[in-house]
Amino acid sequence: MSKTLSTRPLADVASIARSAREASRKLALLSGETRNAALLTIADALEGNGGRVLAANARDCAAAETLASTGEMTPAMLSRLRINESGITEMAARIREVANLPDPLGKRLAATELDQGLILHKESCPLGVIAVVFESRPDVVPQVASLALKSGNAVLLKGGAEAANSNESIVAVWREALCRFPDVPQESIHLLQSRSDVLELLRLRGEVDLLIPRGSKEFVAFMEQNSRIPVVGHGEGICHVFVDRAADLNRAVTVTLDSKVQYPAACNSVETLLVHKDVAAAFLPRVVAELNRASVEVRGCPRVLALLPEAQLVPAIEKDWSTEYSDLILSVKIVDTVEQALEHIQRYGSKHTECIVTEDQAVAERFLQEVDAAGVFHNASTRFADGYRYGLGAELGISNGKLHARGPMGIEGLTTYKYKLRGNGHIAAEYSSGVRHFTHKPLG
Repeated sequence: MSKTLSTRPLADVASIARSAREASRKLALLSGETRNAALLTIADALEGNGGRVLAANARDCAAAETLASTGEMTPAMLSRLRINESGITEMAARIREVANLPDPLGKRLAATELDQGLILHKESCPLGVIAVVFESRPDVVPQVASLALKSGNAVLLKGGAEAANSNESIVAVWREALCRFPDVPQESIHLLQSRSDVLELLRLRGEVDLLIPRGSKEFVAFMEQNSRIPVVGHGEGICHVFVDRAADLNRAVTVTLDSKVQYPAACNSVETLLVHKDVAAAFLPRVVAELNRASVEVRGCPRVLALLPEAQLVPAIEKDWSTEYSDLILSVKIVDTVEQALEHIQRYGSKHTECIVTEDQAVAERFLQEVDAAGVFHNASTRFADGYRYGLGAELGISNGKLHARGPMGIEGLTTYKYKLRGNGHIAAEYSSGVRHFTHKPLG
């Protein structure tokens, strides 16, 4: 690892977390204008130092290509690692999008008159210190860091070793830009260095308020089982497209292709295509031909293989239905009914994103209501499951869980609230004794 890119001196993770905690207290007091100005300056700095970041990324990619050639790194991970000039531009654009979002802090969520002169306000505030552990994708750094700064939170980042140079370069540019803002502490962003750092991090309940692991189901489960810090996991994406008997087949081909091919390494890429038996003979030859032209390996159930004996298909096995390929591979199954499609999704889906293609509005509404997932789409690519595309500016990850945050997790997932009570010497004893009585009047 390049010493010139080091963003912090060697220190134990507990000390780093404590410095982040101190920084978070300062961030919480900053005006929205200051936070936005810092973000816009960082975006400019990232574009101005694009060559520096790309050079660091080239070193990471050179090492990764060797690992990919020996099978030690998947093509999907290598794809997520690469940054190009347009990637730098997109990173900066997303930071600016976050800066342009409404201020999430100090929002009055409720106001209640408990009694005359005793007013209770519920207001949004930062969580404090968040930690995000991820792999491969350097663009996670500006996405997460921008959301953290906008919401007044300090952030600890731990990327994979394969992206060490890229991540350090981005964080270094970020910290240098903060030098122009004396009220914004550089300690509001830290980059952890090793796996041992992660193990130490897991023990820091009280210093870290939220842990966000981005990785496999097993990785998220490890974090949840080995830490008392609240965990919101960026879970696996076993996503489905179901082509109903009433589907517009042209639309079905387009949605399927985009869901698989537009960026197969993403967690919102479709992994299984379910096709109603009534349209299988008309639809499957067309979509398989398009998938083959896009270099997608199609793994079919026995009915698909029988329908397309001349096609170059791979027999699907049971494991395929529960596999997140993150690659140009798609499993395909013919189902007899909508019920069978729903049952398959319930059994094998990861509650990430599911799609139905149909012109039958009643069937579409049933699908939207019955499917239990963070995102349920009708006639739209699964690739829309993304914080930026949802208008969140950026995302911390996509949560398959149901508590605190679900789906693409943006700025609101980094805020909590506090109750502020203003009185005039009111005491509880007077209400317990019946001397005074609560009004509990909503104030709008």
